[in-house]
Amino acid sequence: MATGALQGMNVVVIGGTSGIGLATALGASQLGANVWAAGRSAAHIEKAVAAGAGRIKVVSVDTHDEAALKALFAEVGVIDHLVSAATGGSRTLKPFLEQTEDQFKDAFGKLWGYAKVVRTGAPFMAKTGSITLVSGAPARKIKANSSALSCVGASVETLVRCLASEMAPIRVNVVSPGIIDTALFDWMGDARAERVAAMVKGQLVERVGRPEEVAGALLYLMQNGYATGTTVDVDGGQLLR
Repeated sequence: MATGALQGMNVVVIGGTSGIGLATALGASQLGANVWAAGRSAAHIEKAVAAGAGRIKVVSVDTHDEAALKALFAEVGVIDHLVSAATGGSRTLKPFLEQTEDQFKDAFGKLWGYAKVVRTGAPFMAKTGSITLVSGAPARKIKANSSALSCVGASVETLVRCLASEMAPIRVNVVSPGIIDTALFDWMGDARAERVAAMVKGQLVERVGRPEEVAGALLYLMQNGYATGTTVDVDGGQLLR
């Protein structure tokens, strides 16, 4: 990607204070964009401020808080590229019949959060702009104990195709990551390295992915004016396992 490819453009990344979102915010800044990175975790916000070193504006916003989203978008003015990488909900990894209804529903907080970001952000979008969401390989790579994760990911990818049709000429796309080294695995504690290594064993690219590798796909979709309704997989070949 050429330096300055996003020069002077306004880029907003919801869920932009850690992992894939932060890598995207920093990457967009390096390409010359004015960047707002939003998140809700105080710890992540503090780290993002340090990582951004004044190159990105870091703000506290919850993806489900419509008033806060609207205030952020109004501050930006015209948005050239809007990304939402926020998790937005909890994930229960167990057999469907062993989950409660509330546990299954909670995973869809991601979809409802994305819907709120798009609804609230649409009036501020440049007509030549783009919206990009993040799903995940489980949307199409079905495994036991991952029904909630798979269903919400598939819903996000279908939503993107619907939005691309309805919102043109604004472009709408989605990036689908595989197993990426982010804070989502912190709960594993000391066993993290061993457990993640087991997850990628047998994958075509037999290692965990880096947030910067997924961010590269998000930045690509910002810059490619001919891509819309597209799902870009960055999963180490997980779908082919």
